Amino acid sequence: MKKIMSAAWLRIAMSATGCLMAAAAATAQSLEPLAVRLDWTPWGVHAAFHLAQQNGWYKQAGLDVRFEDGNGSVTTVQIVGSGDSFDVGHAALASMMIARDKGLPVKAVAVFARRSDIGLLVPDDSNIKGPADLKGKKVVYTAGSLEAPFIDSFLAAGGIKRSDVELLNVDAASKATTYAVGRADAGVSTIPFFLPVVSQSRPSHAISFADYGLNMPSFGIFANEDKLKTRGEAISKFASVTARAWQYIYDGHQDEAVNAIIAQRPQARLDRKVLRGQIDALKPFFGTPPAGTPMGAPVPANWEQAVKTLSSVGLIGTKAPATDYYVSGLVHPEKYDAMVSKK
Repeated sequence: MKKIMSAAWLRIAMSATGCLMAAAAATAQSLEPLAVRLDWTPWGVHAAFHLAQQNGWYKQAGLDVRFEDGNGSVTTVQIVGSGDSFDVGHAALASMMIARDKGLPVKAVAVFARRSDIGLLVPDDSNIKGPADLKGKKVVYTAGSLEAPFIDSFLAAGGIKRSDVELLNVDAASKATTYAVGRADAGVSTIPFFLPVVSQSRPSHAISFADYGLNMPSFGIFANEDKLKTRGEAISKFASVTARAWQYIYDGHQDEAVNAIIAQRPQARLDRKVLRGQIDALKPFFGTPPAGTPMGAPVPANWEQAVKTLSSVGLIGTKAPATDYYVSGLVHPEKYDAMVSKK
């Protein structure tokens, strides 16, 4: 009798296991795949992606999201713009605007950092308060980066010109080290990435280019126009979940976001303190959207300013209206309030 009962229970257990495996397979098949190309290797700006992935929020929204690291916003825009390998990209949206002006069929979907992240990093113990104070100083920058075309306008706002400073051109990978060890008096770069890294060895603060009339949207999500037509619903879900994840992070869950990045990317040897510093440094660039505008939704005034900023230095023309660079109505973080509240 015991043998008969054991055999019966074994059949029941095997049947249950089979049902569970079948259900899991069916769930996996029901998820819609979405390929996302990032701007760079993991840093604080990717916090919402990793947190949503870690907590299963994309899957709960019906998406099977695959992320791939990038090696710069310009490259990411070009690859995503081709429409071949990726459905969505995350990058500095000024790079996307420049590419669109040149004919690449890309549009912004969501904007998280609505204020330009480009600025000047200076030591806390220096007397540099603005561009006028750079006369005779050595400034490190990267000639091929997005920051370079704005340097002359920034200097002009202080009444000086390029010949009044010593510009030290280095590759992007060497810039932080060059500045941190004191081989330059100041450095031009993306503030939220650069500042927490260099401040560990050289306490510093930032002077934002946006404060001198050079403002434009920073990091956000964009897609190829054909993908927006064929994968619009999935892209909307992805953008909306990501926006809701950012809301969750800045509601006091920054450390949870740091843990998620490290858990999702265990081989990257990431510095917990730097990641937290980057997430905190990013917050002021998000700003407060106008009343009734969800987190991540494009704000028309921001894009009008972006056109003025980029055209003022010859990076884009002025023929296309600001509305030509983004698509509205795809970001709805409020749809996922209940999902996030279960956490």
